[in-house]
Amino acid sequence: MRRAQIVRAITAVLVVCSALAYGQVQAAPSLDSALQSLFAVRHFEQVAISPDGSRVAYVEKARLGNAIYVADRNAPSAAPVHISGANDGSGRDENDVAWSPDGKRLAFLSDAGSGGQLQLYVSSLDGRPAQKITTLTGFLAHPEWSPDGKLISLLFTEKAPRAAGPLMPMTPETGVIEGKVYEQRLTTVDIESGKVQEISPADMYVYEYSWSPDSKSFALTAAHGAGDANWYVAQLYTLSAEGGEMKSIYKPPLQIAVPRWSPDGKNIAFISGIMSDEGSTGGDIFIIPAGGGTAKNVTPGIKASPSGLHWQSGDKILFSEIVDGEIGLATLDVSSGKVTQVWSGPEEISLGGWGEYGASFASDGRTSAVVRQSFLHAPEIWAGPIGSWTQITHVNDAVKPSWGEAKSIHWTSDSQRVQGWLLYPKNYDAKQRYPMVVVVHGGPAAAEVPSYPGPFYNTSLLSSQGYFVLYPNPRGSFGQGEAFTRGNVKDFGYGDFRDILAGVDEVAKEFPVDNDRVGITGWSYGGFMTMWAVTQTNRFRAAVSGAGLSNFQSYYGENDIDQWMIPYFGASVYEDPAVYAKSSPMNFITKAKTPTLVLVGERDGECPAPQSREFWHGLKAMGVETQLVIYANEGHYIGQPEHERDIVHRMVGWFDQHMKAK
Repeated sequence: MRRAQIVRAITAVLVVCSALAYGQVQAAPSLDSALQSLFAVRHFEQVAISPDGSRVAYVEKARLGNAIYVADRNAPSAAPVHISGANDGSGRDENDVAWSPDGKRLAFLSDAGSGGQLQLYVSSLDGRPAQKITTLTGFLAHPEWSPDGKLISLLFTEKAPRAAGPLMPMTPETGVIEGKVYEQRLTTVDIESGKVQEISPADMYVYEYSWSPDSKSFALTAAHGAGDANWYVAQLYTLSAEGGEMKSIYKPPLQIAVPRWSPDGKNIAFISGIMSDEGSTGGDIFIIPAGGGTAKNVTPGIKASPSGLHWQSGDKILFSEIVDGEIGLATLDVSSGKVTQVWSGPEEISLGGWGEYGASFASDGRTSAVVRQSFLHAPEIWAGPIGSWTQITHVNDAVKPSWGEAKSIHWTSDSQRVQGWLLYPKNYDAKQRYPMVVVVHGGPAAAEVPSYPGPFYNTSLLSSQGYFVLYPNPRGSFGQGEAFTRGNVKDFGYGDFRDILAGVDEVAKEFPVDNDRVGITGWSYGGFMTMWAVTQTNRFRAAVSGAGLSNFQSYYGENDIDQWMIPYFGASVYEDPAVYAKSSPMNFITKAKTPTLVLVGERDGECPAPQSREFWHGLKAMGVETQLVIYANEGHYIGQPEHERDIVHRMVGWFDQHMKAK
């Protein structure tokens, strides 16, 4: 399903594309200007505040690469300083910043002068050129300083054929398929000598890690085998900073993420729960003794989904959460289990990456920096005390959204409360009646939260073309606690789909929506739900499925991340084919009548193109109006601007053709 990791190397992938026609239906001319404005937005991939809280480093994302800047929080009018691995600042892909413990140096990754190969650099921030530390060949990610400042750790995949993560286009398979597994290993670099040491075993793939406060050990999540698939079965380990054997201290029944060592070194906190995608984190907070023992759930029954952790002291954790469709910050008293809300709002605060909700904190545990955005405000860097942030950047001040107002709404389905976001048509007039498109988010363990839409599958532009747009967070989503997130286990397409239909009914009753002109769309899990919808009901006038799943039985053997399915279906498809069959749209294809556009990336490993082709073929056999578009050399995430534009034009054109009043 949709991966929760944003892969910054997507722009480095060489794509050879054929020219794409927009089909028979041309979108309204204003759509082009809306798209142009969207591509002009400048985004941020990371933000990190210095330990003393005085400076903020951030990575600004661009189509041709990323650039690193450092801003003085106490001099907001001063221009930020550009930090680069090249003397002339010509590095194209520079990212992954990490402050030294004393705040005097900044580590980062840069491809300066190395033909696209990232290396580790350290800048002293005094105007002198940054020092190149490594000469490695492969994929590097996530540098972190040891608390004593002597080492920098990072994740390194030697001779990797591509960047890590199944969002990326899969490497074409030819010849004998049982090939080499490229392990992502925890690696340390001695700052003084430059010595590089891969310290985790060669047969383990490491996903996340945390330094112990004494700089002698790591807590890390890891698994044997291929990285993309086995994140779902990763365990919590400890490992000496000198390397050697890893010690498993917790084998979770579900997924595990964001291990964080307590300041006193006695405990490790982490988040565990049902998660459909690496990087899309939600669940309950657990604490386990660092030497091993019983893991304790310290947030049982919380009506939110914790997603990030920061120890403020040995007995208090500050955590980010998805709560009722919004992002919040709260504290947890470890001893009593008391949770106190610190901040929440109808906006997104994050560290920059997709799903990385929360803030970067200074040593005082209160001063922070965030990437802040909402449906109506493009992203900018803000810093200061929690909730009293001051705007640091102004790169998107001139940006104005081309869509309408967004409103959080609630409805009841099967006696439970469901939340969603309703985007009004641009230039809304209460006296008119409008068509509406339902957009189902990916995951399913994710949530639609109020962020400024990017160019990839931008459904908000439907608002600029005169549509209401409904973004539901049905059962299976984050935001209402772990029981709600587990609500679609062994039930894909049933309770979650009832939640969506109940939301459509509520909006049609309360707002001027033409109930005869309602469409549905989504990407990944949303693409599956779109395929499911048109095989279950004729309620929808038109549908657009992006990277969907049409047949869970064949999908099990086609995708690159099959381990995600076991917690949701209870067994493999070989052990219990019936539970997969009951949620497969192909088994109900004879009921389909809705005109459906089908879109997918050619080298999608999460939701492979044959799934979309199978559904398109079935629709054609049933005489249903349909069209299939496969985007050359793209993965699950569509990253080429010409493809992103084409998708928006096709999507809007399809709905206009079938739903606009004649």
